[in-house]
Amino acid sequence: MDNKARAFVYAFLSRLFEKELGTKEIEELRKNRDLLATIGEASREYFAATDTATLQEALNIDYHSLFSVNSQPIKSIVVDATGEILVGLQNPVMYFYFENGYEIDMNRTEILAPDHLAIEFGFMQNLAFRDEKRTALRFLREHLLAWVPPYLCAIQEMAQTPFYRDVCDFTIEYLFRDFALLQEVGDDAV
Repeated sequence: MDNKARAFVYAFLSRLFEKELGTKEIEELRKNRDLLATIGEASREYFAATDTATLQEALNIDYHSLFSVNSQPIKSIVVDATGEILVGLQNPVMYFYFENGYEIDMNRTEILAPDHLAIEFGFMQNLAFRDEKRTALRFLREHLLAWVPPYLCAIQEMAQTPFYRDVCDFTIEYLFRDFALLQEVGDDAV
């Protein structure tokens, strides 16, 4: 998979975890049956059999139940027993961004945590665009793979829609596939 395709997948994942899907995103997904099938066959069937208004309501409720009410996709909350969001350079993810020249303007996003999954995927998108494979491999190893797979496995059991159950599986599989791809590239390119 080339960097452009990797960047697309990470941008897509970033958007999925940023906020609930609107009518426009639902319609775009509905038209892209191949993408829905890649996410999961149950998602493709669910989108084909359900009207947009019903989809939007069910997906909105499921998103907020999964990622706002019951849990939040924020590394420091998930891995730290205190349940506190670490800010500034005391947050290991924020330090990683800083160390690798990635600046986050928290005033330009509704997300208030630098280690929110949507921002971490945005970082991976930028690394793919910049062809920074070594940094991407390190970020996957040290951060994303350390918390996202167990988090999404737990979240998946609470999902009420086939779409978010499939998104959990797809995301986990993609992270491991990207990690393996980056390892295969070899040290001379990485």
